[in-house]
Amino acid sequence: MKLGQNFLVDERVAARQIEYANLSKDDVVLEIGAGNGILTRKMAKIAKVIAIEIDPRFIDALKKIENVEVIHADALKVDFNKLNFNKVVSNLPYNISSPITFKLLSSKFELAILMYQKEFAARLVAKPNTKDYSRLTVMAYMKADFELLEEVPPQAFRPIPKVSSYIVKVTPVEKRFDVDEKLFERVTRALFMHRRKKIKNALMLANLYVENLPYEDYRVEQLSPEQIAYITKFISKHV
Repeated sequence: MKLGQNFLVDERVAARQIEYANLSKDDVVLEIGAGNGILTRKMAKIAKVIAIEIDPRFIDALKKIENVEVIHADALKVDFNKLNFNKVVSNLPYNISSPITFKLLSSKFELAILMYQKEFAARLVAKPNTKDYSRLTVMAYMKADFELLEEVPPQAFRPIPKVSSYIVKVTPVEKRFDVDEKLFERVTRALFMHRRKKIKNALMLANLYVENLPYEDYRVEQLSPEQIAYITKFISKHV
């Protein structure tokens, strides 16, 4: 079984992640990809930890840590809504960064401190008219605020990855825009499939265009998430 995870080994970085989370004894923390337990052991001294780990090599050691509930499973198949947690602190397996982030954002929690690959983190906070601005940017912004806290060098991990990482603070929002979320996702996907085209042409290709569409002569990469939400509302009223 090839899991492709790089494990944090720098205790100082782990300590700072926990400081960013501002943990207390009343918190219940979800950890996805507990691995060798570098975060797990530190967090369990402060709060209860629910640690999810897919790799059987680490399960016995994790179960020996006091104040930790271990779930031996694929995190993508765990129903987070059945777990009682209010914070998330994790060094996420980078190969599931996108699906696990949106799965998390479908559950309820106050705050997350997550480790991402640098390139992925840059896309989460990108602005319009930049190379990193993408469908991921817009859909993530729909669900939460993202703040880059600290760049972490490759040497903090074993095996050493080829890229740097970032610690990112994630604060969920109730509902960013008053739109049909499924239509918003359809519109966003259609737009970014043709990001260098004009809005009118991109939405025509997806059979989503309506007459007199706002911003129809803009290029996709110029649009803010707010403008995409406005376009979505306009479409919903005219179909």
